[in-house]
Amino acid sequence: MKKYLGIVLLATVIVLAACGGGAEEKIEPNISEEVNDFTFTTQDNEKLSLEDLKGDYWVADFIFTNCTSVCIPMTSNLVKLQQKAKEEDINIQFVSFSVDPANDTPEVLTSYAKDYKADLDNWTFLTGYDFQTIKEFSIKSFKSMVAPPPEGEDQVYHGTSFFLVNPEGTAIKKYNGVQADSMDQILTDLKVLGLSEKK
Repeated sequence: MKKYLGIVLLATVIVLAACGGGAEEKIEPNISEEVNDFTFTTQDNEKLSLEDLKGDYWVADFIFTNCTSVCIPMTSNLVKLQQKAKEEDINIQFVSFSVDPANDTPEVLTSYAKDYKADLDNWTFLTGYDFQTIKEFSIKSFKSMVAPPPEGEDQVYHGTSFFLVNPEGTAIKKYNGVQADSMDQILTDLKVLGLSEKK
C-alpha cells in the first residue's frame, strides 16, 4: 500500500511540474542572474535600493550622458517603450545605471532625462558610486561588460542590452537595446506576464 501511495505521489508531482509552467516560462527567459544588492543615488539626489524595487518587474540598462554612439538609440528606444507601456497601462519600472559616475551627477542626469522627455514617474537614473563599483556591479549582476575609455578618450565601453528583472530581483531576460523592434518584444513579454491593466 505504501509503495502504491508513493507511486501515486510521484506521478502527481511529475504532472504538477509539467503543468506548472508560469508566465515567466512563457516569455522564454534567456538568462538567470541574481542582481547584487545596491543602494545608489537617483537623479533627484535620493536613494534607490534593490529592496525598493522588490515586488515589481523592472527594465535595466547601462548608459552615460556623454555617450556619442549606442546610448543615443538605447535611450530613445527606452523612451518609446515607456510611452507604449503607459498606453497599455503596464506597471513597470525603468532603471538606467550611469557608467560614467564621475561626470553624471544627479543634475546632469536630470537634464539628460528632460532632453529625451523621459517620464521620471517610473524611470530612475542612478549614479553616486565610483567607476569600479558600477563596473563590478554590471559584470556580476548582469554579465554585462563595462570598461574604461582608452587613454585620451572619454567614451566608456559598456553593454547595450536591456534586462528584464523579476520581482524577486533576478534578471530573467535580455534584449537588444539598440534595435527598435526589440521594444515590441519587450512589450509583448510584459503583457504575457500580466502587467497590463488594460482589459
